[in-house]
Amino acid sequence: MPAPVNPFKKALAAGEIQFGCWLALADTFSAEMVAQAGFDWLVIDGEHAPNDLRSTLGQLQVIASTDAHAVVRVPVGETYMLKQMLDAGAQTILVPMVESADQARQLVRDVTYPPHGDRGVGYALGRASRFSTITDYGTTADAQICLLVQVENLRGLAQLDDILAVEGVDGVFIGPADLAADMGHMGNANHPDVQAAIMDALARIRAAGKAPGILSTQDEMTNNAIAAGAQFVAVGADVLMLGNAARALASKWKATKE
Repeated sequence: MPAPVNPFKKALAAGEIQFGCWLALADTFSAEMVAQAGFDWLVIDGEHAPNDLRSTLGQLQVIASTDAHAVVRVPVGETYMLKQMLDAGAQTILVPMVESADQARQLVRDVTYPPHGDRGVGYALGRASRFSTITDYGTTADAQICLLVQVENLRGLAQLDDILAVEGVDGVFIGPADLAADMGHMGNANHPDVQAAIMDALARIRAAGKAPGILSTQDEMTNNAIAAGAQFVAVGADVLMLGNAARALASKWKATKE
């Protein structure tokens, strides 16, 4: 029995647009609720949310019962972190702050089994192989692992063409917030210079045959990104949705006291 097909990777390879949502509440209950909302993919965020291996594992388990695909963002591209997340069952990994082709090449090795990579061969103990019931996991897993790298500062943009030339990188995600800050526009990803850099990068990624990705909670930017070639597009975040709805509801009823 081979490793299960990664539907997210398959959709990106076919040129399809996949709409997603960020999970930062670090909770299985809310993750399962959002997973049943109809998104194509969900990011379990380990960089800016209080997720660890255990909380990520729990969310992978509940998302697996839905049609949404789980993408795990690690805090940093460390080999041991990637190994743990893959063995826990993640098929798609998102790595922040990638700034060079050498870094991208090592990440490819990290998610690839020997002899072509460095991923540790311990799948017999892991959820990824369904605890040894996927008998051909070791020889078929590589083809179903999807590696997404984030380019989100000026150093990364300067090396984008070299990063795009790395075989084994499936997609490149442009991080608007970090890029805006690095360009001197903290908190203003809508600045014309930032938007121009984002759209140019998305177009270059698509032209190179990789899948471009973006997070945007504003319709205008989202539509512009799709027009520029974006394929995996996150259009919301659980923390923002809950926070905005809670503040609006509180304000509505507090206003009646005035």
